[in-house]
Amino acid sequence: MTGASRLALTVALAGSIWQVPALADPDLPPWSEKAIQEDIDIDQLAASGEDPIAVLQPLGEHLFSAKFTSLDGAGRPDATGAIVPTKVRRQSHLSFQRLAGPDANACASCHNEPVVGGAGSFTANVFVSEGFESADFDTIDPQFSNERNTNAIQGAGLIELLAREMTTELRAQRRNALKTARANKEPETVSLTAKDVSFGSITAYPDGTLDVAALDGVDDDLTIRPFSQKGVFASLRQFTVNAMNAHHGIQPTERFGPTWTGTDDFDADGFTAEMSAGQISALVAWQATLPAPTRRDDLPEVWKSASAKGERTFGAIGCASCHKPALPLDSLVFHDPGPFDTAGTLRQSDLDEPLALDLASLDWVQTLPRDDRGRVLVPLFGDLKRHRIADAQNDRFGNELLAQRFVARDVFITAELWGIGSTAPYGHRGDLTTLNEAILAHGGAAKASRNAYADLSESERQSVIAFLRSLEIAP
Repeated sequence: MTGASRLALTVALAGSIWQVPALADPDLPPWSEKAIQEDIDIDQLAASGEDPIAVLQPLGEHLFSAKFTSLDGAGRPDATGAIVPTKVRRQSHLSFQRLAGPDANACASCHNEPVVGGAGSFTANVFVSEGFESADFDTIDPQFSNERNTNAIQGAGLIELLAREMTTELRAQRRNALKTARANKEPETVSLTAKDVSFGSITAYPDGTLDVAALDGVDDDLTIRPFSQKGVFASLRQFTVNAMNAHHGIQPTERFGPTWTGTDDFDADGFTAEMSAGQISALVAWQATLPAPTRRDDLPEVWKSASAKGERTFGAIGCASCHKPALPLDSLVFHDPGPFDTAGTLRQSDLDEPLALDLASLDWVQTLPRDDRGRVLVPLFGDLKRHRIADAQNDRFGNELLAQRFVARDVFITAELWGIGSTAPYGHRGDLTTLNEAILAHGGAAKASRNAYADLSESERQSVIAFLRSLEIAP
């Protein structure tokens, strides 16, 4: 069914456009094992004036939990899991494999603790290569793959909005530095900060060139990439397109279709146009509107007292210098596609206008605190910056041999601690069973704070744990 005919039938049946998000293919029986049956025309939705959240959320929730089957095109016999469409060197006889994938038939099979969209246990770990094209492997040898535990997605819409604003701030500072260098005809060095997070410095020259050697914790293009444990994905859309192919063998048309590959069936499984731009938008919308983690308010008095003390200690020993309690957010309008989505992902220039999801309309967003300028304070306990967190003395977090997306093996983005009380085990492999172990595993830039924690009395260390355990994802 085309987008136009689906829209017309929706109007006829429901009495108003978009009262229901989409209609299933009428040619399929109600017992069909095909999981992907509904679609949304995002151009029509953007032009309709309807609230895209109400339209996209139900379909996104269904697709996130759906168990994809071969009828949906699940599996990729002739393609790897790489983010750049890449053919396999040899086809596997396995439909699923726990190494290079496909390794799951549902998003929720990994993101499910304590709720759908949450984290995953060690048994749900995945193996990743360097990411771009060398993704044809069938080994857990650390020379070829890194093991990753599943991150929680709660609050991801706010995280991406913060990243977009920080990218905009950094690029404006770069633009001003270049302008000043040209005007003064001499080099201009500026320190880069976004939302009070320092990202090193750049030097601009009168001829328009830049020295970026002193950048810290961000890529040379000054794009904040807040997703994955290495901080290598700029948007939920990019993350989703990557994951659909890598983990499920479902090829989104916007990257694996004719525009970029010249074919409708890049993975040669006999199924064409396996996931549309509208279906990706539905998945993005559902993830972007997941409620942010909260703090437990039903704690016994002894826990409340210890938690309050632990939060003060957490700041005093320097943990809050990276795990910042909150970052301010100016705008709550989440555009999809986003302003920094790039080739291989649907871009704003591909549409007449992007979808605009107003997160301010969500009840849980309205409960978040604001500062004296009216900005929402996002309580993420993070800084969206990469840090070196291992050294020769303490290399637990530097135990990988393979860099990912050009990020050094001992460098990771600061983990947002909101919800950490619900997401054990810890660490990028999920092989640390307690928060105490995770804290003591820090090295590199976190060495001083780690040592300060180790020097605390047992009672003081327990108060820090009490504080962290109070940061939960609500059931």
